[in-house]
Parts: sequence; C-alpha cells; structure tokens
Amino acid sequence: MMTRKQKYRKLTLIFLIAACIGTGIYAYVSFRDSIPDEIHYCDDDKNPLGELTTHPYITYSEDMEVSGNGSYKVDVKLADMIPLKTVKVEKVDRPAVYASGSSIGIYMETEGILIVDSGEIQTMDGSILKPAEHIVRTGDYIEKLNGEELHNKQELIDKVASSDGSAMVLSVIREGKPIELKVSPVMADDGSYKLGIWVRDNVQGIGTLTYVTQDNRFGALGHGISDTDTGDLMKLGKGELYQAEILDVLKGSRGNPGELRGVIRYRDEDVMGVIEKNTKIGIYGTIDQDDREHLPLAEYEVGMKQEIEEGPATILCSIDGNIGEYQAKIDHIDLGKTDTNKCFELSITDERLLNTTGGIVQGMSGSPVIQNGRIIGAVTHVFIADSTSGYGIFIENMLDQ
Repeated sequence: MMTRKQKYRKLTLIFLIAACIGTGIYAYVSFRDSIPDEIHYCDDDKNPLGELTTHPYITYSEDMEVSGNGSYKVDVKLADMIPLKTVKVEKVDRPAVYASGSSIGIYMETEGILIVDSGEIQTMDGSILKPAEHIVRTGDYIEKLNGEELHNKQELIDKVASSDGSAMVLSVIREGKPIELKVSPVMADDGSYKLGIWVRDNVQGIGTLTYVTQDNRFGALGHGISDTDTGDLMKLGKGELYQAEILDVLKGSRGNPGELRGVIRYRDEDVMGVIEKNTKIGIYGTIDQDDREHLPLAEYEVGMKQEIEEGPATILCSIDGNIGEYQAKIDHIDLGKTDTNKCFELSITDERLLNTTGGIVQGMSGSPVIQNGRIIGAVTHVFIADSTSGYGIFIENMLDQ
C-alpha cells in the first residue's frame, strides 16, 4: 500500500510530465505558426527564405525542385527532425501601387437591418414588456417583414408602428443561415406598436486611404468595419467614399485612444468612390478617375513581408489637411500572420506627430507604412495602454483582396 509521501511524489511526477508535454506542444505550435504558409519573392530578392532561419532551431531542406517560373515548395523542420509545415515559395513580378495617406469619409449601409440588442417597452398601463427577448439575437440581420423586403430601419419602424399588434414574421440571417422568427408587437406608452429591438442599418466615420492601383482600385483602413455594439464585421449592402476635412485632433494618452475629428459632407459632389468589399483586412472598391487625379499620390514598389526589417520606417498620414511623412519604428514582425490585421508592431518616434496626436489615433487606420523606399503595410490598431504604439498589416495581405 502506497504511503501518503509516495502518493504525493507520484502526483508531482505526473504534473511535471504533463507540464513538459504541454510546454513542448506550445513550443511546437508557436514555431509552426511563426512560419508563413506562402512567400512571394522577386528577382532582386536573392534569399527569400532568409527570415525563416533567423531562429537556430528552424531549418529547411535545400534539396527542392524548382519549376520553370522559379516557384518551389520547401519543407521546414524543427531542429532538422520534426516537420513543421511546407512553405510555398512563388516568384512574382514586384508590384507597385500609389500610396496615399489622405483622410477619407466612409459611409456604409448594411445588407439587411442589424439587430444590436433586444430591449424593454413601457406600455400605457405602466408595465414593462420584452416581446423580442429570447427570440432575436444580437447580430441577426433582418431582411424581410411578413415576406416583404425591407430597405432600411425606418421602413421597419414605420411598418411595426402602424400594425395592429398581430404577430409578425421576421426573415433574418443568423450566422450565415436564413431563419424565420415570429414576434408580436406591443403597444407602447406613446400609442405606437413596437417590437422591442435596437437596430442599425448604416455606419459612417473617418479613416485613411492606403493605396490606389493603376486601374483605380483602392484599399483603405487595413481592418474591417465592425459594429460598435456587437463587434461583428458588418455585412456590406452598399458604401461610398467621401472627401473628409480634419478639423481637430483629440490627443491620445495611456488608456485613452485619441481621434482625428473632422467633417464629412454627404453630398453627391463629394463622393470619391464606391466601397465594394468590407473584410477583416480592410475596405476595398473603386475610386473615381477625376478624384484620383486630385489626390496627392506617390508611387511605391511593394515590399514583401520577408523583406521587412525591425528598425526605422515612416508612415504617411494627414492630420491637418496635408499629407506628412513621420518617423516610426518596426518593433516586431510575425511572418505567420497571413490573414489578420496584426502582422507587425510599430511605434511612432517622430516628435512632431507625438506632440500633436500622442502617437496613433482613431482615423489613422490605413496610414501607409514605408521602409527602405517601399510600401510594406498599413497602420491598423493602437495599443490602449500605449498610444505611441500599435499594429500594422502586411501590404501583401491587403493586395490579395
């Protein structure tokens, strides 16, 4: 029979073994995820795999079959023994884009009417009812009411308000799937019928234009437009880019992100282009030729992600109506981040920008990042705990859209 001391030693040994296994698994996953699935390289990049070997335990076989166009696959291992992943290496012509940094106004209507939350309704007798609770969900998109298509939230409000309180069928999209929900309006204390839901059908704000291509395609923000209440990426119905004028800067500080404050005039003559896609890594569409000709654009070759270096860089942004180039520093690069908007960390070092904005502020998302004479990415987020620093996205990721 085991003594208490023997049981304690056995239990300790089990915990130590489990901890070692867990540490090994974590290390393996960390190494694997730090390696990109695909690398693009150009004629002047003589060592596209150089960044893979910066860690002494990551190795790759030099015995590979190269295709006629210069593309190949390489098996990457841990300590030359444990397979991590196969990286596709593809030769491409080095692209070039026209970097911007201009402030833009954004207006986007959702595809369907977004349900933000359900709420309470006070009736004429003073009671509190919640007719939609446990029926609708935050993030549902209403497309039809009683089989009739809805075009905006006001149309929904008007139809419900003029109803007689009979049960209504909402056709919604929930997590990508169509479903139907039955909800009965109740009469509120103002005499109108209501469903007890909070809804939204559009969003607007100020951001930064990252680039324009030769054929007038644009990319901006470097991250998607999400609903402020749900945090979910908003489904794009239609959207437009507008000219924006920056009037003031709310300086950022530790714990308080700043903001570019400006005015957007939603007039036909101020429309710059059409937003066609809202994705996790930016908004994309077409810019009008006439507006493109009036934008201050500068042509830059594209820097591939493996060419990015920790160290000095600059960002292009507009905080006073004019595009300025400000000093920054790349602090950390994560080559494995191929589908996110947090691919590298950067900090603002330019005293001019630090004195005016405190670093990175809301509205600067999409500001192009330049290094070694090439555009390598765009600013996407600010660190709440340190307004001088934030994240950026690889320009390759944005161009893939």
